Amino acid sequence: MSKQEKLLAKLLNKQGSFTWQELVTLLRGLGYDQVEGVGSRVKFDNGNPMAMINLHKPHPGNELKAYL
Repeated sequence: MSKQEKLLAKLLNKQGSFTWQELVTLLRGLGYDQVEGVGSRVKFDNGNPMAMINLHKPHPGNELKAYL
């Protein structure tokens, strides 16, 4: 099982915490580029405008919230 597959399984399993860095690693492996915005805003772009992901970096911690 590759690192990407393990991260995807962890995200979909919803058990335990999922960190911002794990999300970045997973999305980069899926072909997304990280584009920093103003403040904590970040876009993940894979070249398809319909598949762009807009998020805010978690702060003060590093764990993602379930609603993201």
